[in-house]
Amino acid sequence: MSNDAGRKQFWKRNVSKVPGSIQHVYGAQHPPFDPQLHGTLNKTISKLPPTPVKLKKVTTFQEFESNTSDAWDVGEDDDELLAMATESLNTDVVMQTANRVIQNHTKLQEQNKFQETQLEIRPAALEEPPLTAGDDNKIVKSASESQIPSSTGERHSLQRQQSVPQQTYIPGPADQVISSSAGLTEREAFRLEKFKQLLSGPNTDLEELRRLSWSGIPKPVRSITWKLLSGYLPANVDRRAGTLKRKQKEYFAFIEQYYNSRNEESNQSTYRQIHIDIPRMSLETLILQPVVTEIFERILFIWAIRHPASGYVQGMNDLLTPFFVVFIGDYMAEEEDVENFDVSSLPEEVLRNIEADSYWCMSKLLDGIQDNYTFAQPGIQKKVKMLEELVSRIDEHVHRHLHQYDVEYLQFAFRWMNNLLMREVPLQCTIRLWDTYQSEPEGFSHFHLYVCAAFLVRWRKEILEEKDFHGLLILLQNLPTAQWGNEDISILLAEAYRLKFAFADAPNHYKK
Repeated sequence: MSNDAGRKQFWKRNVSKVPGSIQHVYGAQHPPFDPQLHGTLNKTISKLPPTPVKLKKVTTFQEFESNTSDAWDVGEDDDELLAMATESLNTDVVMQTANRVIQNHTKLQEQNKFQETQLEIRPAALEEPPLTAGDDNKIVKSASESQIPSSTGERHSLQRQQSVPQQTYIPGPADQVISSSAGLTEREAFRLEKFKQLLSGPNTDLEELRRLSWSGIPKPVRSITWKLLSGYLPANVDRRAGTLKRKQKEYFAFIEQYYNSRNEESNQSTYRQIHIDIPRMSLETLILQPVVTEIFERILFIWAIRHPASGYVQGMNDLLTPFFVVFIGDYMAEEEDVENFDVSSLPEEVLRNIEADSYWCMSKLLDGIQDNYTFAQPGIQKKVKMLEELVSRIDEHVHRHLHQYDVEYLQFAFRWMNNLLMREVPLQCTIRLWDTYQSEPEGFSHFHLYVCAAFLVRWRKEILEEKDFHGLLILLQNLPTAQWGNEDISILLAEAYRLKFAFADAPNHYKK
């Protein structure tokens, strides 16, 4: 009796976890149990309200064994399964099912062949005239329908796409831009629409605007974009009209206050220098129009009077031209040439707005590079020295070749810094260049250095072919860029960005 009592006492347990109890199983379909990840599992379960089911307390192993069954124990359910397996299937049902499968497969093959035939015929059907702005009732084709598969694999992919229900295509604002801008490519129209959406928001995201503008600004939105990027206009749309009105009123107050002093003895030399420099500018046909000459004289003289630390310096007149050309572009037809455009045909109010906008945007530009135009022009001297050091590190052969024939960087690069390469490339290239300058942090004061370095190395072959001082100087002061376009500027900017990425934050990189 004592032995039986000992056995019962040995198997007696006061814990809830016993073999066969219901626990979470982590097998092939579950990740391994990790106490750190699943440490709260038991706590979470313990917080749940207890189920009102009375559990049977197992006191001995014999009682537990009598109330459980192993998975390999054969029961009545197993006998029923074995009986079902021994039954024979109905032959008629099997044959009918097989016939249906074969028929469905045959129909699917015929449908695939029919679709392939349609795909071969489709190119001829696609040869339709392009949609115009008035074709509002025509069906707009989606991009997937305009691309014809060229291989069997692509056809099967298209068939799988066609089998999925697609939403009805609804023309949006981008389609209206494409149809109304017949002279733009699809990519240009898409970029223009992105600019318009960004500019029409209640508060323009200037960082996103800079990102888009780095690779060029579409002409229809270039004017407003330049005003925003220069800091002349606020990002808030509701404040722009009031800001324009206030700044224009402020500028013409300067005219009334200062412009009559141009005939005074202290200001005669400044006004005389401006009057001499304006006819020497590029776009002579445009600049020499009396109304344009007067606008340039007023803008440059007012800026010089209000900035006595530098005053007027030769070269500032060139920096005014891109702003003026971009702002009058809003009132020109697409096919008109800016040099032959009659500016006097514009209303007086429009001319006043263009003059004030040009003054303030030029002022924002000069504020960032004013040390280029103070006494002895220390900003330009410093930048030319930095250019010499940079070229010596990126192309030692060109650097040594220039020094071998006594060519100083100041003899050709001074004008590059003073006029921001305006005398070296066509005006449209300058405008494209300034798109990036205004979107790049410190574009005119810092990034321009790397553009000049890339510009010099761009003519490496021609420079190394010249074997005397005069030949090198004539080449560097008259580089063959008359036929340059936006693609050439884009390549130049990409190379400049590469140089900036490599050297801007590592001044001692590659230094000997």
